[in-house]
Amino acid sequence: MRTTSVEVGFHFCGRQPILAMVALLLAAVGLYAVIAHSISQRVKEIGVRMAIGATQADIRQMILREGMFPVLFGMAFGLAAALAVNNIFRSQLVGISPYDPVSMAGAAIALILIAVLACLVPARRALSIDPATALRHD
Repeated sequence: MRTTSVEVGFHFCGRQPILAMVALLLAAVGLYAVIAHSISQRVKEIGVRMAIGATQADIRQMILREGMFPVLFGMAFGLAAALAVNNIFRSQLVGISPYDPVSMAGAAIALILIAVLACLVPARRALSIDPATALRHD
């Protein structure tokens, strides 16, 4: 016979991967939206940079740097917060340790990869901008 906490944990455990994927998808969509909006607001600046000689690698590097800084800052803050509140959620974690380095590293790597992809898509779009058209953009 199972206790109530084990039974609740057992039923919740089956939904964890789905909830994790939904959270990851929301993070990816939100990050892409913020970066795409930021770049769309800077079309003229990107056009000027390209017109005065910035290479595509320079523009891509600028977008990646500006997109990844908040992500890495947020990950550092999130990791610190996760480690701080692990004891509170210890009873809710079924089958893993609250300080499981594999789970934390896996989540961090997945978020970094998603963030890089979320930066590269708007960067690719920004690189296709014709400098003359961008300078005329309102």
